[in-house]
Amino acid sequence: MPPILALTLCTIFVLFLLRLDRKQAPEVSFSLWIPTIWMLHAASKPLGVWFRYGANVEGSILDRIFLSSLLCLCLFMLVRRKYDWSIDMKEHIWLFLLIGYMLVSILWSDIPFISFKRWIREIIAVVMAFLVLSEPDPRQAIQSIFRRTIYIMIPFSLLLIKYYPEYGVDFGRWSGVRMWIGVTTQKNGLGRLCIIAAFFLIWSLVKRRRGHDISVTKYQTYAEVLVLFITLWLLKGPPGAYSATAIGAFAMGLSAFVYLLWKKRHRINLGATPFVAMLALGIAFGIATVFLSGSTLEPVTDVLGRDATLTGRTDIWLRLLPVAMERSIVGHGFGGFWTNTTREVYHISEGHSGYLDVILDLGFFGLMLFSMFLLSSCRKAQKELDHDFYWGSLWICYLLMAVVHNITESSLNTFTSQIMAVLLFLAVSSTASTSST
Repeated sequence: MPPILALTLCTIFVLFLLRLDRKQAPEVSFSLWIPTIWMLHAASKPLGVWFRYGANVEGSILDRIFLSSLLCLCLFMLVRRKYDWSIDMKEHIWLFLLIGYMLVSILWSDIPFISFKRWIREIIAVVMAFLVLSEPDPRQAIQSIFRRTIYIMIPFSLLLIKYYPEYGVDFGRWSGVRMWIGVTTQKNGLGRLCIIAAFFLIWSLVKRRRGHDISVTKYQTYAEVLVLFITLWLLKGPPGAYSATAIGAFAMGLSAFVYLLWKKRHRINLGATPFVAMLALGIAFGIATVFLSGSTLEPVTDVLGRDATLTGRTDIWLRLLPVAMERSIVGHGFGGFWTNTTREVYHISEGHSGYLDVILDLGFFGLMLFSMFLLSSCRKAQKELDHDFYWGSLWICYLLMAVVHNITESSLNTFTSQIMAVLLFLAVSSTASTSST
């Protein structure tokens, strides 16, 4: 098939899916496209990469202009809606303490001006989340954002891989192995996009199957099953080049969801703290994995098809840990460690552990604040199970997936990563006055 024909057919299919979303969520305002476009940007390549525009440690000018424009539009809508921040600041105290500490930590960053720019991106993420909260039905709005992101990103990832490999395919720096990246920057980014999409689609289909959601047309379920199959195929990846971390996190999310459904079916009380404790153990396990050079993962490396070094991650951790311990309490300042210099020295741009990257930037104090934000969210999600079981289960499973994913990948240290953006949006939904059924 000629690439231009494939592009045309893919675009028609995506527009059809977006029309289904519009029918399913007719109450959401047109302004919801502001956080939707922001989420699309968070889940895909930066504009500087798409347009081959030169970027440096500060990012490209295209991305800065784009994000600044979205921020201005978002603030305009919040002012127009006369949004009151005071209540939500009290409700999400750990979120704002974390954001505040990120700002303060810029004082001891070696690149304070660049760190401040990176902090502004965190503020943009928070503002986007609260714009969603100002919608008439915030939870329906969040689901609409998730659906739109999936409906756009998954089909176009397949298109780029099959017909535009100069954008959708990459090769390992050292191994030369062919890797699928789709609309993202690397294969682990595609894996993260796929597990977020696949879990949401499965959750939606189960919810509809059990009568808690209504298909807007007879074609909707078939279309979403097709998108789910595409997602799982992308997650599988080419031989030897799949994201093992993403598959492990996805398995955790599905297992937790099946367990919750089983508990609900048998009307078994979950108790007060099982998932909060599980999340705390997951965070502790992730931290211990770095300090024990990956030995905690030895039982599962063979199952996931990885060697004892976790594809070189243990070597990276051994090099970075002494640097992290030099400023173990407060870190190098938010966004202050990964610069062009450190990327050249270590030949990487992340620590391949969300917990290690938080320690590098914000120290153990910052890691404690991140942990409290996640644990507080989990506590609220667990309480939500009694009022809206499906919403609470979606929230809990994404939390568990994020904790597992950050054991060998980095996305915990910023709300501009897709998985943390998802958790941020779900967290602010706890103050929603209405909920989906």
